[in-house]
Amino acid sequence: MPVSDAPLWEVDAVSKAYPGVQANDRVSIRLMPGRIHGLLGENGSGKSTLIRLLSGVDRPDSGEIRLKGRPVSMANPTEARALGVATVFQEFSIVPSLTVAENVFLGRWPRRAFGLIDWETMNRRSRAVLAELDIELDPEAITATLSVAQQQLIEIAKAVAADAQLIILDEPTTALGLDEIAQLHTLLKRMRSQGHAILYVSHRLDEVTALVDEVTIMRGGRVVSAAGNTEVEVDAIVGAMIGGDVKEHYPKVRNATLEPVLEVVGLASANGARDVSFTLHKGEVLGLGGVLGSGRTEIARALFGLDRIVGGEVRVGGRRLRARGPADAIAAGLAFVTENRKTDGLFFNLNGRANISSASLRRFSRLGFLDLKREERDASQLAQLLELSRGAEEKSVQHLSGGNQQKVVLARWLLSETRVLILDEPTQGIDVGAKLAVYRLINRLTAEGCAILLISSDHDELLAMSDRVAVVRHGSIADIRPPQQLSHADLVRAATGDAISEGRKVA
Repeated sequence: MPVSDAPLWEVDAVSKAYPGVQANDRVSIRLMPGRIHGLLGENGSGKSTLIRLLSGVDRPDSGEIRLKGRPVSMANPTEARALGVATVFQEFSIVPSLTVAENVFLGRWPRRAFGLIDWETMNRRSRAVLAELDIELDPEAITATLSVAQQQLIEIAKAVAADAQLIILDEPTTALGLDEIAQLHTLLKRMRSQGHAILYVSHRLDEVTALVDEVTIMRGGRVVSAAGNTEVEVDAIVGAMIGGDVKEHYPKVRNATLEPVLEVVGLASANGARDVSFTLHKGEVLGLGGVLGSGRTEIARALFGLDRIVGGEVRVGGRRLRARGPADAIAAGLAFVTENRKTDGLFFNLNGRANISSASLRRFSRLGFLDLKREERDASQLAQLLELSRGAEEKSVQHLSGGNQQKVVLARWLLSETRVLILDEPTQGIDVGAKLAVYRLINRLTAEGCAILLISSDHDELLAMSDRVAVVRHGSIADIRPPQQLSHADLVRAATGDAISEGRKVA
């Protein structure tokens, strides 16, 4: 596919409204072949709507979409795919019970006489596509047995097999580790060199600046910075996204004391935590660093009673914790904001207020009945504190942005009498403004004496917001140090078993 100076796809003054919301307002963007184009903006800025329009999921109310200069109208995703558009959404569209080859050619299986599936041809073509992309996967492997990163690569292989000219990736690295992100970026760069146009959407600005050629930035449904107007650099992008300068991305306030709150000695769980020992102090943020699969989440789950403890001892405020389940942990003053808010953190059949109050129902109970006025008052106060979008308490959480969903989960635990707050990837998939709100909340909580266990794959965030960092490897803590003694490279090396730079282990 030759690289051209002419745009492959153009969105010209496109607008799209939903009931009560102007999602896109005269949006224009040009996507060039052989270029990786970053589409950036806070949650609710209109990025997802633009993706839906380019993918044929929705149709614009006004404006024009052009392919190679010719106006096109896509009534559904099938028509968009026929025009060479492939979209890799956050939620995969693969079928876990099928093979790699069956997923690569899903909906387009080659046929023989009498409509029979030509398995040999499908496997051969899949093998060729995977080889072209330098993906080492067996076409006959069952997809459910593969890692998340490998499943992500299958989604891209599907796009190439369908001869897609435009590939849209929506938050493609949310569930990937550093090595897997590097593999994905290498693949995208190879596809760029082959002339594909790539639209890349991500909240992880460090990886965006290392990958994309140009950026379009949206705010409030409009393009506030077209390609070429903003330097591909974090500070410039953040300023354009939120409409002003951000002097400090990580507004850390140090509130750590020497008073122990959580003491863990030799903790082992049935799910992989082993010989874990550390002390967490009042007002302290202790970061857990490590690669995906290192055991950070397993430690958190054991502490919160989600995984059975088979050895060791946990003390909260000097009293031994026997967590037979989350109820015991909550009663002792522990709270857990899980990594996956959609499957483990939210009740999608309830509105924001009911989700906020769900862990503190006794607080609002009178003779077995809920005090709805008090619930409304307390939830409203928290909504203001966390800068929830207007009306978020009344809306079903499924209709809230990712950032607002995360704030609802955090608000839930603010209502409970939390002494130790475990945050597992608290800023994953949310925008810069929402991240700043989370950081300010961390500062507020630690100032009030709450101790925080922070799990984050964002190394900048982990080093900036932690008072100490514990490096996790194979379900155990290998080292604990002040963040000033660690670097990105140290975290990666230590988590994979290599030695890090000189320094002493801190208890």
